Order: sequence, then C-alpha cells, then structure tokens
Amino acid sequence: MANIVDTAVNAGSFNTLVAAIKAANLGDTLKGAGPFTVFAPTDEAFAKLPDGTVDSLLKDIPKLKKILTYHVVSGKVMASDVVKLKSATTVEGSNVKIDASNGVKINDATVSTPDVAADNGVIHVIDTVLIPA
Repeated sequence: MANIVDTAVNAGSFNTLVAAIKAANLGDTLKGAGPFTVFAPTDEAFAKLPDGTVDSLLKDIPKLKKILTYHVVSGKVMASDVVKLKSATTVEGSNVKIDASNGVKINDATVSTPDVAADNGVIHVIDTVLIPA
C-alpha cells in the first residue's frame, strides 16, 4: 500500500492538494510513520474557492500550512469511529465539528468517499476546503 501523499497522487483528483502539501513542505511529514487521518479536498473543492485564493495561499506558506494541518487529525480514525464523534482536534490545533446525522459532515464539508486506506493512515475525501477560524 502507498502512503497518504502517494495515495492522493495516484487517485488523480487531488492535484491541487498535493501541490499545496509540497509547497508547504509537509510531504515528508505525511509520508512519515503517522498514522494520520486526512480530510482531503478534491480539485473541485479547491476550484470552489474565490478566484486567486489558491495562488495567494501558495505564496503565503505559513497560512497554507495552517489550512493544510487543519485537514489532518493524528491517528487513524475510520468512518465507523468518525460517526461516533462530535468534534476532532486537528494537527493545526483547532477542532473540526463532526455531524453524522445525515451522511458525514466535517464543518461544512461533506465526506464523499470515506476510508481510503493508506499504509500510514486513512483519507476521507471531502467536497469543500476547510478553513480554520
């Protein structure tokens, strides 16, 4: 099995996320032992951001790192565990809200594909980029 970064690359729908991870120098971390749970926004999720947002983030590495680490939770949290939670603390330090009453939502993002396995954790595909407060 591949690590989280290589799994995202191989999926083909996370090009913006992978570029952002590399720009923020988080690749080695997310290829590390983990385990990590990553709420991974698709390229379509990044496309929903206002024009110029991704380009400006790629130029503001501290802000980019803050946003990316807000998508990561320490440990391997499978969907069967996520649905029992009301919130989770991210690597960034803030909490994300979890609502499993109608599908699974992480803040305002809907999990479209849960439990994408990687050898150092799990990816849950989301349809919206999470922005910390």
